[in-house]
Amino acid sequence: MRVVVQRVKEAEVLVKEERSEVIKGKINKGIVVLLGVGKNDTHKDVEWMAEKVANLRIFPDEEDKMNLSVLDAGGEVLVVSQFTLYGDCRKGRRPGYTDAAEPEYAIKLYKDFIEVIKEKGLFVAEGIFQESMLVKIYNQGPVTLIIDSEKKI
Repeated sequence: MRVVVQRVKEAEVLVKEERSEVIKGKINKGIVVLLGVGKNDTHKDVEWMAEKVANLRIFPDEEDKMNLSVLDAGGEVLVVSQFTLYGDCRKGRRPGYTDAAEPEYAIKLYKDFIEVIKEKGLFVAEGIFQESMLVKIYNQGPVTLIIDSEKKI
């Protein structure tokens, strides 16, 4: 499982419906999690990643040091599926996605990740799996991190 985590002032995800774009998820201060599911990922990856993301100390404390997690800071979470995080660009000019999970499997782990994050007491908004979305991110810092569950040791 791969994620890009961005600390944000606010963020929203919009989806086109008929002739206009409609907000499907919106958060205030918190983190945006762009989440990609790999073909070898399991529920253990979901649990590990959710724990890592929820407790990642990327918010400033009273001394302006990054010592607080999204939980500590009272932040919110916007989760957006992003299979392109598994794009392999080493050959040619078109990314290959052979390491990404098939959609039927990926949606299950995506939904499981959201549920585990919610169980930690966080407000979670989300995009729509397999939809073309417009994601508005007001990155604060900016703080942007990449986490890969295959590289946890």
